Amino acid sequence: MSPLTLDPADAPAEVGTAAPAFSGLLRFIHYGFMPNHYGYCGGDDNREILERGAAAEVDRGVEPLLRKFAGALPYLKLIARANAIADPFDDRVVEAYWLGNDLLRGVEVRQLYDHLVERFGRQLPASTMKWIASKAPAGARPHHNFHVFDLYTRAGDPDHSLDTMDNCRVSWGAVVADLGSQLLVERQPLVLLEGKLRLGPAEPFLAARQIDGRGFVGQVAAGAQVALHWGWVCEELTNRQLTSLRQYTAQHLALANQTL
Repeated sequence: MSPLTLDPADAPAEVGTAAPAFSGLLRFIHYGFMPNHYGYCGGDDNREILERGAAAEVDRGVEPLLRKFAGALPYLKLIARANAIADPFDDRVVEAYWLGNDLLRGVEVRQLYDHLVERFGRQLPASTMKWIASKAPAGARPHHNFHVFDLYTRAGDPDHSLDTMDNCRVSWGAVVADLGSQLLVERQPLVLLEGKLRLGPAEPFLAARQIDGRGFVGQVAAGAQVALHWGWVCEELTNRQLTSLRQYTAQHLALANQTL
């Protein structure tokens, strides 16, 4: 089966085991740091976010910094509310948004549909909004890569490109070599082939692991799979997380291709 084909018989990965307190805040930092570093989202707190994440020292005091991420927070709130979870930074919710897990299936079609209309209806042309909202009954989930493939290009950066989309999506890579502040990984790039978005053959990619000697991932063995966001190593993935990220990426690429 092609890596871009989602078999309906393949159930999405389940939610992981209970996580320590505040681990959701820490995971959000891992994924939100680099786009914030580039000035794409969040506030002007990048140095503090990096230091907190690198030291793995988070508490409720860091939450106001993360609530400035206006692109991700509404999705976290939607996932939490749909699954009767009080805290949008619960680790299960944060994992669902960035990587995918069973909580995404807890969001009903109508809930996602209403969310999209309420959030983007006033800033997008009616014709565009109509088919964006139609992605909910077609199988879309409130996953970061859905936002990248179907919404970021229309409600986000007006100067978007294929390269921008490829950097913005959460991707994965197999570690080839540990180069200190960087990891050499094998990663499938996003390509446009015959007018459709695809994942191309894996190729070498240098991913940043540290800035000024600080990062979120320690020594990683060759062959390990890591999550990447804007060229930054976010965390080492478990098999469950890798399976889920691959599945939701394939699902939302297929949905995006329906209306390219």
